[in-house]
Amino acid sequence: MRVGFFVTCLVDTMRPSIGFASLKLLEAAGCEVIVPEHQTCCGQPGYNSGDHESARAMALKFLAEFEAFDYVVLPSGSCAGMVRVHYPDLFKNDPDLSARFAALAQRTYELTDFLHRVARLEKAPGTFRGTVTYHDSCSGLRELDVYKQPRALLATMPDVKLQEMVESTTCCGFGGTFSLKYGELSTRMADNKCQHITAAGADAIVGGDLGCLLNIEGRLRRTGDHATRVLHVAEVLSGEEK
Repeated sequence: MRVGFFVTCLVDTMRPSIGFASLKLLEAAGCEVIVPEHQTCCGQPGYNSGDHESARAMALKFLAEFEAFDYVVLPSGSCAGMVRVHYPDLFKNDPDLSARFAALAQRTYELTDFLHRVARLEKAPGTFRGTVTYHDSCSGLRELDVYKQPRALLATMPDVKLQEMVESTTCCGFGGTFSLKYGELSTRMADNKCQHITAAGADAIVGGDLGCLLNIEGRLRRTGDHATRVLHVAEVLSGEEK
């Protein structure tokens, strides 16, 4: 399978190790992975702010760079949701482009969704020892139905214990521009999430969207928790973080 890998803005600028961990996982699953050199943003910030003109421009750029691949994989439920759900809607009045975006959407996957359901990775290649709890990001869960996939992959790691937290599927308060527009409400939601993480007693909080993880890590550290590790699921599955 020839896979086009979309790094995402946050991974590229804040924690590129997630990108390398994802490549390791895709190659372990037998994929030929290409990272288009000139890729940028999926356009979600503009879309969420009502600037659909700029979102359409980014979508057309994405289409030109990734349409030729068998599959497109992203280490983010949020960005994958943008491609799968919102790109076709942006071009619903253009029959030709709408059909091309619909076809692209059907071949676009969040990382764990692709590894579990398409590539059928039987065992994570990395090693990790400890107890983790999983945060389900809103777009991954609600737009892509990503819930069982990361848990199934973590279950292939014999030294990982998954301890579910209360309200793992409740928003952490990030939500892209939501955290900028509604700062006080976002902070309260993040504090609730951090309390649930602490109560779970895990060594690490793990998730599939770096935006959520940065939001959670910020509140954990500001409230005095410097012990709980905050990791992307790709880092755990690949063994890039031990």
